[in-house]
Amino acid sequence: MVTNNSVKLETYRVLCLKKDLVELNYWMEMVEAINAEISEMIYIEQHLIKNSNMQNSLSSIRRKNTLVMGKFCQYEVNLKKEINYSQQAYDLTRAKEHEKKRDLFYDLIAGFRKNKHLFYQQLKRMRRVHP
Repeated sequence: MVTNNSVKLETYRVLCLKKDLVELNYWMEMVEAINAEISEMIYIEQHLIKNSNMQNSLSSIRRKNTLVMGKFCQYEVNLKKEINYSQQAYDLTRAKEHEKKRDLFYDLIAGFRKNKHLFYQQLKRMRRVHP
């Protein structure tokens, strides 16, 4: 027997999961944009800056970026399964899991910004040579 209360709980559960999925899709778009920007930075580093420390730093953030994207893709699959097939309530444990993914995203952004700042510092040290 389906009660009005159980219908409300199911609606709430699905709504919360869909909200998490929307936020995850935003994170994934940002990770893709960061990856594109890192590619451009690596190209500039290889042709203009030529600093091995900078190259290692950019490669490191690119690897981390790839790993985070993999975790987000797996999380997306799990969220979609949960929306469609699971009956587990959206509780504090579920919310904390999403918060951990959010922290992972913010850590990635912070690391990227730090590396980007160092990259621009390297560029500022460059001097234009007049022909």
